[in-house]
Amino acid sequence: MIDKLEMFIALAKEEHFGHAANECGVTQPTLSAGIKQLEEQLGVMLVWRGSRFRGLTPEGQRVLEWARQIVADTRTMREEMRAVKKGLSGNLRISVIPTALAMVSELTAPLRDRHPNLHFTITSHSSVEMLQLLENLQIDAGITYLDNEPLGRVTTVPLFHEHYNLVTSAGADLADQAQVTWAEVAALPLCLLTTEMQHRRIINQHMAEAGAEADPRMETNSVIALVGHVRNGNWATILPTKTAQLFMGTGDLRAIPIVDPEAEHLVGLIAPLREPNTPVLEALIAEARRIADRGI
Repeated sequence: MIDKLEMFIALAKEEHFGHAANECGVTQPTLSAGIKQLEEQLGVMLVWRGSRFRGLTPEGQRVLEWARQIVADTRTMREEMRAVKKGLSGNLRISVIPTALAMVSELTAPLRDRHPNLHFTITSHSSVEMLQLLENLQIDAGITYLDNEPLGRVTTVPLFHEHYNLVTSAGADLADQAQVTWAEVAALPLCLLTTEMQHRRIINQHMAEAGAEADPRMETNSVIALVGHVRNGNWATILPTKTAQLFMGTGDLRAIPIVDPEAEHLVGLIAPLREPNTPVLEALIAEARRIADRGI
């Protein structure tokens, strides 16, 4: 039944039989037959059918909750038995908000030193996308904001407080100031992350508190694109301290703390609120707690 539950989870996520079949590595008729067999085994209709996928029935929505739990527990059991035989190994999938990518190696590097058979897949997503991926078992954990928008039922481990800097080229307006205000920053030609990113919503919030409004000349979902524009044009951007520090070595950029208000937001690890965790996820949570104890 596990394979059929995995097909059902994929169908609920993709909302398309063909796309779900591709994700599961099977043909569309095989997936359709698997969903039909699952319905027969459970004695309920799970999917509203027509010429295309039309959604889950109320029974399907409830079965989806059970399917996620059962599949997650099955994967945990398999990983635990593998750890008994081979030690901690496997692939740890972590989603990270773009502005926290600069610190993720502080978490993964010591974990890899302790467990050399571990592999990591690091991807970058918005905070909303991350919660959906976590719910659909597509990632094992995430690094995101903990204090700004609702997270739902997840395990959290605080990692660091994000502070904000104006990043601009040396010699540009405000580049020689010791600090700047949100209102001053709002008047500059800004390039910023797009509005689906929580970092951008935080910027909008603090500018509004200062009686200003963000009006960026360029928007992107890439921190690299932001810094590239600041380096090569008459632009400025806003980055957290840890991220800004990555780009300060060449001397052609300045990072100036933003005050009035001097804002900070808590970033941390999120993981499914589930017991037991996989051995790999338990090791990740333990490493995050070590970082939190050091006060990074």
